[in-house]
Amino acid sequence: MRLTVFGATGGIGQEIVRQSLAAGHQVTAVVRDPARFTVTGANLDVFRADVRDPEALRPAVAGRDAALSGLGARRRADAGIAAELTRSVLRAVEAEGVRRLLVVSAAPVGPEPENSPLLDRALLGVINSLLKPVYDDLRAMERELAGSATDWTSVRPPKLTDKPVTGTYRTVVGGNPRSGRSISRADVAHAMLAMIDDPATVKQGVGVAY
Repeated sequence: MRLTVFGATGGIGQEIVRQSLAAGHQVTAVVRDPARFTVTGANLDVFRADVRDPEALRPAVAGRDAALSGLGARRRADAGIAAELTRSVLRAVEAEGVRRLLVVSAAPVGPEPENSPLLDRALLGVINSLLKPVYDDLRAMERELAGSATDWTSVRPPKLTDKPVTGTYRTVVGGNPRSGRSISRADVAHAMLAMIDDPATVKQGVGVAY
């Protein structure tokens, strides 16, 4: 497949690029600063662009089979950028007729699992309170997606780790795995790539966790 990856210098974005190249896909990595991007490969094109400019992004997505985004706030102070940047990506892919778009959201944006243990509910309440601006930003991002014509999927992981890819994790379309408290960035990337051709995930939020 021909894939475009946004947020390619981030932890999940780099994993998407690496795993895509390993699978033999042609990859365009969109970055603001190529000096921060260390992944290499014969089927890799590094595209420098300001993600806030939809017109500048159009050449990066033209003719692609899918776009995948790891864009989002890395800290509380960055809240607001997920919705803003995803809006630009949406405009670019829609202008170029790219149907498939997968993005990273977060587990607290999705519904609480039924019969969730008391400890899980308490932890979720604390996390939601501490990072409310970040999750409000992701909710706004998902509203942007829901209002688009794109075949989108919002992937919602809980706490992220830097452990290696396992390919073994749980997914729940429209919800979150019960007591799912963590997942590696590598496995989030693995899940996103697996969902590209999964019609059950189109226009859905999907929880992923161990």
